[in-house]
Amino acid sequence: MPQKVPMRQCSGCRERKPKKELIRVVRDPEGNIALDFKGKKSGRGAYVCPNRECLEKAIRNRALERSLNVKIPKEIYDQLQRQLEDGE
Repeated sequence: MPQKVPMRQCSGCRERKPKKELIRVVRDPEGNIALDFKGKKSGRGAYVCPNRECLEKAIRNRALERSLNVKIPKEIYDQLQRQLEDGE
């Protein structure tokens, strides 16, 4: 029997994709925001596709902030954009 692939929804385009294809932004129990590329950190997570259009849409709609119930610092968005540039 094949193993079930965990699916998550992108905060930008709202499409459901396999968890491993998305970048996770996590809010830990202390309220700190960080990027989680391995998907193992504890805390509340929100996901975004690894492309510029989805990230810009998520920023514009404040989708990540709503998902995590916290204001996301500009440094996290900058780190996400750098990660996308490095991946391209």
